[in-house]
Amino acid sequence: MPSAAVPIALGPKPTPLLEQAITAGGGEVAELGDARALIWDGGTAGFPERIPENVEWVQLFSAGVEDWFASEVFARNPDVVFTSAAGAFSRSVAEHALMLLLAGVRYLPEHLRARDWRQTEFFPHVGTLRGATVTIAGAGGIGRELITLLHPLGPRIIAVNRSGTPVSAPGVVKTVPAHRISEIWPETDHVVVAAPATPDTRHLIGKSELAQLKPTSWVINIARGSLIDTDALVQALRDGTLGGAGLDVTDPEPLPDGHPLWNLPNAIITPHDSNPPHLRTTAFADHVRENVARFVSGHDLVARVDTAAGY
Repeated sequence: MPSAAVPIALGPKPTPLLEQAITAGGGEVAELGDARALIWDGGTAGFPERIPENVEWVQLFSAGVEDWFASEVFARNPDVVFTSAAGAFSRSVAEHALMLLLAGVRYLPEHLRARDWRQTEFFPHVGTLRGATVTIAGAGGIGRELITLLHPLGPRIIAVNRSGTPVSAPGVVKTVPAHRISEIWPETDHVVVAAPATPDTRHLIGKSELAQLKPTSWVINIARGSLIDTDALVQALRDGTLGGAGLDVTDPEPLPDGHPLWNLPNAIITPHDSNPPHLRTTAFADHVRENVARFVSGHDLVARVDTAAGY
């Protein structure tokens, strides 16, 4: 006889696509008081003050979990395994990062502003990724997906991760542990920030790091605004000591009207839309199905939150 489906709760409200994902993974939708797991399709607001003892695992909707640390959800439920959605949205965000990087390197902002033919004036500023050194600060799910997208364009890629465990992928010339990231700035042509937001990564790129980059370098941030010192970035962009910045995330966020970044010609701002809702929902459902199947079969879950590391 087939084994009974594992009871899994869904909150904060019913969602047909996620109900289907739970069923496809070998679970069945149940009330929280009867469930062994909880799939939470929302933010911290409305999350149960305390999770019932029968719940062993909680799947969160967000890839970043800094708000969950701030709300002390993990601290209140130390015996529960939490997983984030890290990796679920990698493809969409990596595509966005590549778009921002190419737009900067190919001088697209000035091309879009042009209202006359200025070919000779533009030529010296148009670059290429072929042969350039691109540092990916945070070679996790998004970073690895971006490495795959970058490889056909021919850059040398430096991968930075927490452990320094070598990233084996075409185009990666070396992997550097996060605590040695200061070593790679002088050889970096462009940098993509894809690391999690933790106290240790706040202002990962500040005045000193920006000063070591080139006047042609572009800094791309698709992680969290706090990883870049905004004041230092604005000054570098104004002074021309940095080529430009492509930011899908900012600090502060939302970026206020009148903020200097809006008026800088070498800054591209997108409103945190690298992972739009219509793509996000389907990707999260795939992630839920995979983790439910792993939970049901007793295998390791994807994107388990490491409360000691902060992500």
